[in-house]
Amino acid sequence: MASHLKAVRGNFARQILNCARNEKKIKSNRVIPQGVLRRDFATRTATVSDSKCLSSPWGEIQIGKETLTDHVFGEVESWADKPSVTCGSSGRSYDYGMMRMMVERCANALVGHLKMKPGEKIGLILPNIPEFVVLIHGAMKAGLVVTFANPLYTAVEIQRQFNDCGVKAIATIEMFMPVAQEVSKSLKDYKGTIWVGGEDDKAKGIHGLRSLLMADHKADLPTLNCDDVCLIPYSSGTTGMPKGVMLTHKNLVCNLKQVKCPEMMKDGVVKGKDEVVLTVPPFFHIYGFNGILNYNLSLGYHIVTMPKFTPDDYIKCLVEHEPTTLFVVPSLLAFLATHPLVKKSHLQSIKIIMVGAAPTTDAMMEKFLLKCEKTKDDIRLLQGYGMTESSPVTLLTPFDYPYGKVGSVGQLVPSTQAKIVSLTDGEMLGSHKSGELWLKGPQVMKGYWNNEAATKETVDSDGWLHTGDVAYYDEDYYFYIVDRTKELIKVKGNQVSPTEVENVILERPEVADVAVVGIPDPLAGELPKAFVVLKSNHKLTEKEVYDTVAQKLTKYKHLEGGVVFMDAIPRNAAGKIMRNELKVLGGKSKH
Repeated sequence: MASHLKAVRGNFARQILNCARNEKKIKSNRVIPQGVLRRDFATRTATVSDSKCLSSPWGEIQIGKETLTDHVFGEVESWADKPSVTCGSSGRSYDYGMMRMMVERCANALVGHLKMKPGEKIGLILPNIPEFVVLIHGAMKAGLVVTFANPLYTAVEIQRQFNDCGVKAIATIEMFMPVAQEVSKSLKDYKGTIWVGGEDDKAKGIHGLRSLLMADHKADLPTLNCDDVCLIPYSSGTTGMPKGVMLTHKNLVCNLKQVKCPEMMKDGVVKGKDEVVLTVPPFFHIYGFNGILNYNLSLGYHIVTMPKFTPDDYIKCLVEHEPTTLFVVPSLLAFLATHPLVKKSHLQSIKIIMVGAAPTTDAMMEKFLLKCEKTKDDIRLLQGYGMTESSPVTLLTPFDYPYGKVGSVGQLVPSTQAKIVSLTDGEMLGSHKSGELWLKGPQVMKGYWNNEAATKETVDSDGWLHTGDVAYYDEDYYFYIVDRTKELIKVKGNQVSPTEVENVILERPEVADVAVVGIPDPLAGELPKAFVVLKSNHKLTEKEVYDTVAQKLTKYKHLEGGVVFMDAIPRNAAGKIMRNELKVLGGKSKH
């Protein structure tokens, strides 16, 4: 170990001096293709713990006391010389030993130099880059609480989030520095901005990440508890404005243990194996952070990612790195299956495809296999289900599962229970009957930040998470999501809160009432569409409504589904918008 650390330290200055510059592109280790995967199906019968309440068929995990960073880097000595995260655009990369050292130095700098205290919040405005790992795990090791924002958000959107949870420092890159500087003006007791790839500017309170790490600051790092909150991602939950979701070290570690269950995942989880993982879903979403980044880091796999998706860069990564696993959303799988630039030769190394954000269809998988000229025995398709409020995974298809289950989001992961509850009378339902999905397990959030009322609406007194999704399970206890009672619109896997868009439109003095719903779209999944009621003797054009939203909110929240003017918004007796009725109307009307 000593000799390895000496070698790592010798290379440290050279690597970190090029922290944000293009380096020689690193050629991945070629993975020898395996033979035909076994078809001894991993399906198990769920345990019925009480009347129609299901427990995972995969047993229980051992809940320990380790922190998230300790779990993720706990076995790093076994693969210290292997690449951890590589930027697919620039080729910048760090091996595991280097990455762990940078995390430790970052933690010391945050406490010793920026004077951050345990429990204080740091906000990340970062795309998928290797340094994301350094900053988020450095902050957690320092006892800080991290919140991350979509870098494409406007300053107004980020201000709302960062002010809500009391951010004291921000980390970002040059592209988003103007937004970070604007946001920081509104933050109380602000301690500084960390610039990845930039230099110190003490007059502006800017600290270059490179100089922070090179200085090798020393500090007394706090002793952490696994029940400490370490992450507050923002989610719209089942309804309303985005809310901070308090996730503890225990929540996140438990979920990693659940999805790595060896009995459930078989050959899909082998620590230290020479797997190359190509991923695009953003690390600033819980799926990208815990479901992809932490999961693969904890197994010692080589992660290749990109700060921004472009077809050319993605295909370049397929060719140069020959990935064995792809993490995708349905729209990306559709791109691979149908885009003429993607060739059979680009896909020959792939053994596993993990689909998140929304289920894909058997038909789309067939198109992909046709492009590859491979069978379902050659490439394993895995799907799952989760929420920010559950860290995120609660359901997952086993590594080997029957062909007929494609389209299912899988079985309950270990230590997880579920109920299907009638939407009419609240009774628990049996198999093949659709109702609201309720879930319970150690991965369920501590609660919403500063919002006890919303917490009680979402997690009941018995610990059941009310998902707002309509689902059913079959005779083999595979679950299927069939509808959403929640209002959220999903655009290419991104969550759009109708309330947020509606509030922006209501700022117009001409508008009396408004409702926003998602309408189906073959590429995006859904697109936001606005139904607007004008005040008497007022005029407004569709373009003016569209531009109002475009000026205030990020692109995927724009009204690409169109704008419709109407005399009245349909509401029920309780005054709630009848969104299903509007969805039907929206699907018929032109835009």
